[in-house]
Amino acid sequence: MDTRRVTGAGVAMLVAAVLGGCDSGEESVSTPGLEARGTVLTTVKPKRQDLSNKISLSGTVAINPVFGIVAPADGELRYLDKKPSTTAAVRPKWVATVWDDSGDPRKVMIPKDSILAGRLMDDRTDVTTGMPIVSARHSGYGIVAEIDSAQAYRVSGAVTDVRAQIKNGPGPFSCTALGTIAALPAGTIPEPPPPVVTTPSPGASGAPPVVAPPEAEQPEQGGSEGSEATGMRLVCVPTTDVKLINGASVTLQVVTAKAAKVLVLPVEAVAGTQGKGKVDIVGKDQQRKTVDVVLGLTDGKVVQIKSGLKGDETIAVPGPDLPAAAEGAEPGKGPNG
Repeated sequence: MDTRRVTGAGVAMLVAAVLGGCDSGEESVSTPGLEARGTVLTTVKPKRQDLSNKISLSGTVAINPVFGIVAPADGELRYLDKKPSTTAAVRPKWVATVWDDSGDPRKVMIPKDSILAGRLMDDRTDVTTGMPIVSARHSGYGIVAEIDSAQAYRVSGAVTDVRAQIKNGPGPFSCTALGTIAALPAGTIPEPPPPVVTTPSPGASGAPPVVAPPEAEQPEQGGSEGSEATGMRLVCVPTTDVKLINGASVTLQVVTAKAAKVLVLPVEAVAGTQGKGKVDIVGKDQQRKTVDVVLGLTDGKVVQIKSGLKGDETIAVPGPDLPAAAEGAEPGKGPNG
């Protein structure tokens, strides 16, 4: 008998038995290190911390920079000055009043060392809070930083602190912001009407000419139609001990708001950066649930969650994707037109 043939048959039967066991209906073992499709791998918990809205801007030293002053309240605007300023104010100067809806006067002031440069609205125009109404010109050196549209909403609030560093020069040093950060259109100040000189009547030889009083100032025409915005800008001035050179490059660090012990999430976990946003809460079954949240300050790394979360949730990273626009939809129009 050929033992080699028997041995080969036994091996074949053993392989068949093993393969048969694999087909017995038992589940196959998953690939090690590979999670099931849809499993959330990265999560984060909300936490509390102090937060400030801080950004960096590129600026330039300039002489006599122009900045804007905005309406302090909703109401009717009434100007005080009838002529352009010729000298810088030695103290804050009252230039207009906004009579609010309750009938209370709200003064509009330009700061010390500045000149009223122009009116941006007609006299007796209805204005809203934060609307640019006059432009002023700082007398002397200042630092000007232009703000692009990507930064506009982060810098549009009140500036609480500005630090400046001149390239290859002094700094860092504190820099006081002038006026407000707002889109500043070109302003004008109406010239006073010239006096009217009347010709003496015949026979009144040697009589001095009669000078009639100027007519009452009439409201400007067309000013309420508005004008093109020149872009947003920040103007600040350092203390007098800082040496400035016209045209020098400056880096500004601007803080527009601060908050203590607020609930925050990494920006990667949130869809949206201003006002309203969305996050994905991860449940025990590893399924995502998208919820709406109200957003506050951001420093570019984390964003404040003002409402929508309790603080003990598990949040997926990255956050939810915003829905894509419908195919064929016109830009700027939603599903309801």
